[in-house]
Amino acid sequence: MSLESRAAATDDGDEESAVRPESASAVGADADGRRTTGAAPVVASDLTKRYDETLVFDGLDLAVDPGEVCCLLGPSGCGKTTLLHLLAGLEEPTGGRVEIDGDRVTGPDYRWGVVFQDPLLYPWLSVRENVEVGPKLRGEEPDPDLIDELLDLVGLDGVADADTADLSGGMAQRASLARTLANEPEVLLLDEPFSALDQLTKMELQDELLRIVDELGVTAVFVTHDIDEAVYLGDRVAIMGPVPAGIEHVERIDSETRSRDDEAFLAERAATFEQLEAVGLE
Repeated sequence: MSLESRAAATDDGDEESAVRPESASAVGADADGRRTTGAAPVVASDLTKRYDETLVFDGLDLAVDPGEVCCLLGPSGCGKTTLLHLLAGLEEPTGGRVEIDGDRVTGPDYRWGVVFQDPLLYPWLSVRENVEVGPKLRGEEPDPDLIDELLDLVGLDGVADADTADLSGGMAQRASLARTLANEPEVLLLDEPFSALDQLTKMELQDELLRIVDELGVTAVFVTHDIDEAVYLGDRVAIMGPVPAGIEHVERIDSETRSRDDEAFLAERAATFEQLEAVGLE
C-alpha cells in the first residue's frame, strides 16, 4: 500500500489496486494485496470493559488484518483509548479476549508498540539514547545500524545527539515513534499522537506515518476524534458511539489516493460524517 495509491505489485511486475475488506462489519476480512511482512493480525472477541458501575462497552468485536491501518473514531469519552489500552495489554478486560498474531494479550509486550499523545521522552537522554531505550530495557544491546536507519526514517538523523528539550512538538513525536519502532513491533497502537500539534505538522506526520507503515509492513490501530485524519489514514474507520455502545459502524475506505482535495477522499469523508450523525455524534 504505497503512500499515494496503496497499490500492490504482482509477481509479473504489474500493479494492481490494494483490495480492501469487503465486509463493513466490525470483524475484518482478508485484505489481499497488502504488504504484510512482519505484520500481525489483531483480534478482539466479545470484549467487555467495566469500571465499577460504569459499563464502557459490552461484547465488542474487532479484527484488524495484517498490514491494515484501522482508525478508531469517536468523541471524547466513548471508549477509544480504553479499547486501545486493552489491545495493548495496558488494562485487563472485564470479559472477552484480545489476541495478536494468535497469542492472547495478557500484558504489554514489545511486539505491539504504543505511541501516546505525549511523547514521554526521557529528558536526561539524547534523542539517540531515547530511541535505544527499548532494546536496553529488554537486556539487548541496541543495533547501531538499526538506530541510524530509524532516525533517518523519521527524519531525525541530523539531531541524533540533541537534547530532547531542544525538539519541537513534531520532532519529539517523531522521536517517540522511532523509540517504539526500535523494538521492531508487529503492531503499532497509536493514541491520538498528533492531536496536540499544529495543523501543518500534523499533516506532515500523517504522511510520514503512512510511509513508515508501508515501508515496515506493520499493522496499525490509530485512535482519533478527527474525521479527516481517520479517513486520510485508515483502510477502515471503526466508529464508536456513546458508552456503552462500543463500535456502531465500520466504514470501508475505498479511495485509492491520499490527496486531501481528491473527490474520492471528500466523498469518503462525507460518508463517514453521515455515519457519525447516524449514531448521534454530529
